[in-house]
Amino acid sequence: MSSTGRPVSLGAERAKRDENTTTQTSEPAAPGFPSVRMRRNRRADWSRRLVAENALTANDLIWPIFIVDGDNVRAPVESMPGVDRLSVDQAVAAATEAVELNIPAMAVFPYTEPALRDDAGSQAFNPDNLVCQAVRAIKESVPDIGLICDVALDPYTSHGHDGLMSGDKIDNDRSLDALVQQALVQTEAGADIIAPSDMMDGRVGAIRAALEQAGHKDTQIMSYAAKYASAFYGPFRDATGSSSTLKGDKRTYQMDPSNTDEALREVELDIAEGTDMVMVKPGLPYLDVVRRVKDAFAMPTFVYQVSGEYAMLMAAAQNGWLDGDRVILESLVGFKRAGADGILSYFAPQAARLIAQAH
Repeated sequence: MSSTGRPVSLGAERAKRDENTTTQTSEPAAPGFPSVRMRRNRRADWSRRLVAENALTANDLIWPIFIVDGDNVRAPVESMPGVDRLSVDQAVAAATEAVELNIPAMAVFPYTEPALRDDAGSQAFNPDNLVCQAVRAIKESVPDIGLICDVALDPYTSHGHDGLMSGDKIDNDRSLDALVQQALVQTEAGADIIAPSDMMDGRVGAIRAALEQAGHKDTQIMSYAAKYASAFYGPFRDATGSSSTLKGDKRTYQMDPSNTDEALREVELDIAEGTDMVMVKPGLPYLDVVRRVKDAFAMPTFVYQVSGEYAMLMAAAQNGWLDGDRVILESLVGFKRAGADGILSYFAPQAARLIAQAH
C-alpha cells in the first residue's frame, strides 16, 4: 500500500528500488582501498625517488679516523674490521680520498702509547702531539677538508677518564682549564671545529670564551651535547688505547641511557654557552633523542654512529647474516629520518662510494 492507501504495483516497487540503487552507487567511494593504493607510488624506481621524504648524500657524512705514530702505517683495529689506525702520512692520503668522495669533514682521534699517558693527560696540551701533527699535515695537503678535533682527556690520561681526577672523583672545574688548553692547541694547529666530548659542566662556555679571547672567533664548536654512558663505545676505546687504562666507569658525567628530558637541558645549556652545532651519541639506540633535539631547537644536529654500532653491522655482514651494503645505507638514512643533519660514521667512505654508484 502507498501512503495514500492505494495499492502499489510490483513494477512500481522494482522501479523505486532501482532508483535508490542508482543513487547510492553514484556517490563517491569511501576513502581507502581500492581507491587508495599505497603501492602505486612504489611500483617504479623513478617514482620511489620522486616521493622519497629523506635523501642521504655524501654531504651528510663525517669520517672519523685514528692516528698512530710512525710512517706508512696502517694498523688494523681488531674489534672494528675494516678500520685501521693511520700514521700521519696515511691520514693525509685518507683526507685526499675523502675529498674525492665529496665527504666534507673528518674527525681526528689519537692512539696514545701507554708510556705517554699520565694522570694530567699532558700530551693533550702538546702542540706536537699526533692530532696536531695530523691536522697540520692534512691542512697543508688537503686544505678544503673540514677537520674536527675531539676535546677530552681520555686518550691521554693514565686513568682513562675525560677529565682530571681528585682522588677517585672527576674534578669538573679543574678539568675545564685543561680542556680549554687542549682546545686552543688544536685550534692553533688548524682545526676547523672543536668538539668537546668530555661532558664536563660549563666546558662549552669556557672554550668559547677562550677562543674569542685568543682571536679564534670563527672557530666552530660542535658539542657532544647529549652523550650517554653507553656500552657501545668498547671498540673505540680499543682504537685509542683507552680500554686497558679506564678505571671505573663514566656514569658520573655521561648521561643515563634512560633519560631524554635531561638531554634537552644539556643541549639547551650548550646552545646558550655558544656551541654552533650539537651532537647525540650513540646513534641507533637514541634516534628518539635526535628527533626531540631537532624538534625542540632547530639547531644543526649531528649523530655519532659509534664503534659498537659499526662492529655489530660489520660482524653480521662478514658472517653473511646481513647484506652489508644495504644495512649501511639503511642505518644512515634512519639518522636522517630522525632529524640528523649529519652523521659521524666509520662507514663514511664505503657509504659515499655506494651513494655515488647509485647515481
